[in-house]
Amino acid sequence: MIFKVLYQPKPQQNPKRETTKALYLDATTEAEVRELVAKHTDYEIEFIQQISGKHLEFEQQEPTFKITEFKK
Repeated sequence: MIFKVLYQPKPQQNPKRETTKALYLDATTEAEVRELVAKHTDYEIEFIQQISGKHLEFEQQEPTFKITEFKK
């Protein structure tokens, strides 16, 4: 499953829509996504959304769409 993670790159900063970033992960559960992000970054997660079907197709058309892979 593909998950879209909205996050703030600097956890000590107040969240603002203008500084919200997104990354995409291939994982089995939302819990796995949270674990991966916590283990490999210091990002402040705002929202995690599973995407599929037409929504995924739409996201894949964005030039910034890329599945993030963390080294194990």
